[in-house]
Amino acid sequence: MAIREIIKHPARVLEQPCDEVIHFDRKLAKLLDDLHDTMVASEGIGIAAPQIGESVRVAVVDLGEGDDIIEMVNPVVTAIGGKEIEVEGCLSFPGLYGEVERPFFVRIEAQERDGSLYELEAEDYEARAILHEIDHLNGILFDSKIIRVVDPSEFEEYDEQEVNGEGDAK
Repeated sequence: MAIREIIKHPARVLEQPCDEVIHFDRKLAKLLDDLHDTMVASEGIGIAAPQIGESVRVAVVDLGEGDDIIEMVNPVVTAIGGKEIEVEGCLSFPGLYGEVERPFFVRIEAQERDGSLYELEAEDYEARAILHEIDHLNGILFDSKIIRVVDPSEFEEYDEQEVNGEGDAK
């Protein structure tokens, strides 16, 4: 396990669709472990393989709320529903934050590190994180989905709205 350098925009590896994982071996397990370690060290909640220079369909999401780590190998979105606009950031775009519209609900099929298939349903912030990482695997960057750039000084306003029940921006 190692903390890897995060690839920053602009970098070609971030803008191209990733290759499907075929071999479920120690190399894949190490990549998943490195992704998680790098994400935690960078204080992120999700990271995709191209963000550390690997153009393969592998991503990790960990909301750090006692939930299990979601390891996604070859994920495919099978259903979406609803929509919401929330603020997002990205480890490959340090200092850039923006309002992005995404589905409120997502269902995916993916593979575990051993190759076994699983299905997962998620809502709200978890769905947003999963979809953000799957976009990375498809070469789609969040800056192309920003409706409005948000200055970090506005975060306090979003937090107050959440506390007062006026919104659920994160």
